Amino acid sequence: MFIKHSEIPDSNETFPLKILQMNFNRFGWILLITLNLSLSVSYSQQSYFPDSTWQTKKPAELKMNAQLLDSAISFAIHNETKTDYDLRIANLKAYANEPNYRIAGPMRERGKPAGIILKNGYIVAQWGDVKRGDMIFSVSKSFLSTVVGLAADDHLIKNIDDRVNEYLWDEKFDGEHNSKITWRHLLTQSSDWSGCLFDVCDWADRPPRTGTIDDWKNRKLLEPGSNFEYNDVRVNLLAYSLLEVIRKPLPVVLRERIMDPIGASTTWRWYGYDNSFVNIDGQMIESVSGGGHFGGGIFINTLDQARFGLLFLRKGKWKNKQLISEQWVNSVGQPSAANRSYGLMWWTNQENQLGDISKNIYYANGFGGNFIVVDNEHDLVIVARWLEPNKIGELVQLVIKAIENK
Repeated sequence: MFIKHSEIPDSNETFPLKILQMNFNRFGWILLITLNLSLSVSYSQQSYFPDSTWQTKKPAELKMNAQLLDSAISFAIHNETKTDYDLRIANLKAYANEPNYRIAGPMRERGKPAGIILKNGYIVAQWGDVKRGDMIFSVSKSFLSTVVGLAADDHLIKNIDDRVNEYLWDEKFDGEHNSKITWRHLLTQSSDWSGCLFDVCDWADRPPRTGTIDDWKNRKLLEPGSNFEYNDVRVNLLAYSLLEVIRKPLPVVLRERIMDPIGASTTWRWYGYDNSFVNIDGQMIESVSGGGHFGGGIFINTLDQARFGLLFLRKGKWKNKQLISEQWVNSVGQPSAANRSYGLMWWTNQENQLGDISKNIYYANGFGGNFIVVDNEHDLVIVARWLEPNKIGELVQLVIKAIENK
């Protein structure tokens, strides 16, 4: 029973206590029931996060088509990458055009295809050896981007549109061109930074198929932010610059702030090069690599990558703790000005690289067919290892069909 406005007496009139009690009691019961229902619904809709043991569910329990899901797994297994098992040979073949190319960081022979599919946080499918720690090449860039996000959350980097030379005083960002470069330019691979780092120059990384070294050295520099160019020297420059700001080893920051809280194993590693140690506060600390182009980068198993992907699916929150800001997570998959298919070291589906599916999907992508795909609309994470790279879109589409064709 609700009291009409006309039934409420003026302030100088006496309101019958009995009527007040009756309405209060009824309203109180209604309020109590509503609160209980609300709490019940909220509790039932709480997101699942794995502990040390990760729960699995059958496709039918998550309203997925088991036959179509099996087809997706079979597709991943039968479309193994053609990349050499000896990844040193694979690198030497891939980068044979680079002058004075050398492997400067650790490498390991790759494993067979492996993967995990998460639906609503639960493991609904997996294949291969998901506990084997393998190189992930440029998937490392998405982990590096995450540490930049932590620095931004901590206000060590006040704004990623700040110029990097406001944070570093050394010569790497001197000069008319390099002084314009911002953190965003480095994150979106659009800086066109010019220089050398750890004995490798920017022009030596994926140089044009035509021309000479003199041509590459003396090229016309493009305005920072205007042109996308995939370049690991500049990615490693971002890692170096971040180390100078945080003043702690980046793997330690990643472990303490992200990997330990999400329950990752102790087996993952993040390496740099034999000559990438720098003096930070009197200690020689390794500046790590953002990929395996010259060796190094992150070595990690499939299960740990799935946890990392789930953290981003959950907008940076793990259980009841916000590990990295939702604002940062929302920004990484946004298309950049120089390349709509690339965000803050995550790839986007803005140009339908994965096919005619949601443009809001974003993913980490590494040499040899290593992927972490985050699909918020379907509450879905896909981790695929050693998949033929041009098959990732088809794999994602097969998994989504298993969801939509229940």
